[in-house]
Amino acid sequence: MTNPIPFIDLQEQRRRLGSTLETAIAKAVEGGQWIMGPEVGALEDRLAAFAGVKHCVSCANGTDALLLILRAWNVGAGDAVFVPAFTFAASAEVVALAGATPVFVDVLEDTFNMCPSSLKTAIELARKKGLRARVVMPVDLFGQPADYARIEPIVAREGLLTLCDAAQAFGSLFLGRRAGGIGDAAGTSFFPAKPLGCYGDGGACFTNDDALAALLRSIRIHGEGAHKYENVRIGMNSRLDTIQAAILLEKLRIFPEEIVLREAVARRYGERLGRSNRIRVPTVIDGAQSTWAQYTVQIPDRDRVQKALREQGIPTAIYYPIPLSQQKGYQDFPSAPTPVSEKISKTVISLPMHPYLEPGVQDRICDAVLEAVGAS
Repeated sequence: MTNPIPFIDLQEQRRRLGSTLETAIAKAVEGGQWIMGPEVGALEDRLAAFAGVKHCVSCANGTDALLLILRAWNVGAGDAVFVPAFTFAASAEVVALAGATPVFVDVLEDTFNMCPSSLKTAIELARKKGLRARVVMPVDLFGQPADYARIEPIVAREGLLTLCDAAQAFGSLFLGRRAGGIGDAAGTSFFPAKPLGCYGDGGACFTNDDALAALLRSIRIHGEGAHKYENVRIGMNSRLDTIQAAILLEKLRIFPEEIVLREAVARRYGERLGRSNRIRVPTVIDGAQSTWAQYTVQIPDRDRVQKALREQGIPTAIYYPIPLSQQKGYQDFPSAPTPVSEKISKTVISLPMHPYLEPGVQDRICDAVLEAVGAS
């Protein structure tokens, strides 16, 4: 086997940040306010400005970010929240944890994001089952915003709320709007492998709604009121550690440049792999910019190709092998027909992707993929 290639090279980013990152961490430790220290507030201000919204409320992880928003909206029993069938379980998990009902929606084959026509079907299905249609939760999968130009008119016509799951796409753009600034509210994750990630778990909520932001700040700290020992509502314990905030502040400085670097990597992949009629490369919709959290292609005979790449030291990942509508834990929830989700779950494969993927290494990956699919 030749030298293995990292799937995501976080160490190269760490080396680039160098002593500034180490200094920021040391300052946070020496400051002694390890929970909700000054770096947390500074990060929230910077993230809100970056996303173009009035409020950023940080929290412990991306799952909590979504749950906090649902809780603040009083989403619960009898309410339907519309979630793509092709995504990570956390998107539906938070709906069930809030006491509401996730209703699954199919996705588009070219972008992997929520299908507007399937959303219409799912809304009708929910109402036939006696559920109150409350929230649409598009997931900006693999770094690309959903097609909000087609989704938002449906949401407006039906009188629903939009909660954008931007866990994989914070930093992306759609028609000039930054992910985090789209919808009535948005949640993101700072899991280390995300385009903007910390060195542990972390997350954030985004909104322009003053009242919602105030509720989120209360709920994330045990439902506190005027002080920590006044509990005016049932809350959660979901605070971002000061050290993680310090790390994110440093990473945010280089994040815009890293998005450009990710785009260059994605473009090289598309130019090489898109020439094969046996490989379907991902599509970015008009007016969108992706952060390319993953570079996911569709290929036949995926297991054989994955094995061939593994033998050459090239890691891959399958996001996602089972649609949520077919997962055992979610099989009792309503679902629109999901033929696309079921189809692509058998053909998708994600290749190494990060801002520091050198062209020579990427050529090695592309050559191996083309050889494995018989298209070299």
